[in-house]
Amino acid sequence: MEQRVRYNELAPEGLKIMLEMEKYLHTTDIDPKLMELVKIRASQINGCAYCLNMHTVDARKIGETEQRLYCVSAWRECDFYSEAEKAALELTEHVTLIPSLRVPDELYDRVRQYFAEKEYVDLILAINQINSWNRISISMGNFATVEK
Repeated sequence: MEQRVRYNELAPEGLKIMLEMEKYLHTTDIDPKLMELVKIRASQINGCAYCLNMHTVDARKIGETEQRLYCVSAWRECDFYSEAEKAALELTEHVTLIPSLRVPDELYDRVRQYFAEKEYVDLILAINQINSWNRISISMGNFATVEK
């Protein structure tokens, strides 16, 4: 897919706001590896090859294992994700698919067992941010490139 619109040139102020959110997310107490797993899971659901490529590369750079990257879409059946990671990945699925899944109280309560109130807010912001990036990327025609 070819890039349809050079949105970064046409709306630099809008992209600047998105990048400011990225800066904020890097200051949170959310584990960077978990942040990448969340981004990968949302991007899998949304079918965003560009973001999947970017975030799997980023995850490897910070030491995430191939095994965990390959199995993110099947996290429920894996014993090598912590209960906190599983709760965050389930929250990612529910927020990404909010029209059909919502975020039930039971899930909120389970996530809060592992994440303080501020961390919960930061997780929600991170999930919303990657969903926004996925939608920008897909609708604007970004494509995944081969790493060299």
